[in-house]
Amino acid sequence: MRYKRFTQNERNELAILLKKGYSQRDISHALLRSPSSVRREIKRNSTNGVYNPKKASHKAHVNRKYSKYQGMKIRRDIEVENYIRKKLKLSWSPESIAGRMKLDIGKSVHYTVIYKYLYGQYGQDMRGYLRYKQYGRKKRTNVKRTKEIIKNRVFIDKRPRVIAERRRYGDFETDTMGYPKWAKETLAAAIERKSRFILSKKISRLKNAMEGFKDIFQSLPVQSLTFDSGPENARYKELGIKTFFCHPYSAWEKGAVENAFKLIREYIPKKRPLENYTDEEISAIIDTINGRPRKCLNWLTPKEVFYANFLNSGCCASG
Repeated sequence: MRYKRFTQNERNELAILLKKGYSQRDISHALLRSPSSVRREIKRNSTNGVYNPKKASHKAHVNRKYSKYQGMKIRRDIEVENYIRKKLKLSWSPESIAGRMKLDIGKSVHYTVIYKYLYGQYGQDMRGYLRYKQYGRKKRTNVKRTKEIIKNRVFIDKRPRVIAERRRYGDFETDTMGYPKWAKETLAAAIERKSRFILSKKISRLKNAMEGFKDIFQSLPVQSLTFDSGPENARYKELGIKTFFCHPYSAWEKGAVENAFKLIREYIPKKRPLENYTDEEISAIIDTINGRPRKCLNWLTPKEVFYANFLNSGCCASG
């Protein structure tokens, strides 16, 4: 059954029945409408908690008018439209584009307007560039902890607040990317917690993780590291850096690097071996991600923040 908008007569009757104390379900039977339609009409078009039929009609008219207009707001400004299309092709999200636009071209639109444009007739050819097609979180399950295999660990509970609250630069989270059992190579990666800047190094085996991290951190003034409790991190003392560990099976305690891998997975799917990618291709992927503006950085990019605040002494980062 096609959706049919409420008429003025229906709104008048709805208001009268509400005043008489009828329930929304009884009103729906009287108007031959579904209860959800009545509930939605009252919620959307009431004013200060009171349903007035004339005000409700005007409010519905205005909402329809601007809903149709919002897609045209982008279409009518060629500079804005070209900017959005260019950044979508760089895998920027609509929220990132909207947040950064004012810094780049001095104009702004809300990210919901960009979505309306993409799902309208003028922007539908760009939908394929949207990074996420589904939303949702996986439920955490309780897993029994195994015996300790890394000696003298200092757990994340004892990590100073200055690290936990991201009040300084130089604190990194690290991890290795999962890979198919039959593959040979994997990726060691680190993310600077305050700037969200990602560094990476391809390694031949998981047990060579420390060699990868040595290459990543050799020229950086690192303050601290946060590892998981995987056996590949047992040689952490070789790095000579103050290190903290997440509790076993608690990946969410190092959420920054987990999110970093999620971004990398957009380019390197789980079942695709890393041997298919050259070091230059991986560097290009990381550079693309570091070049995306972030809401948490006031729409600056991790690269801009990292180089301006952490590497202002002139040292260089590779990977």
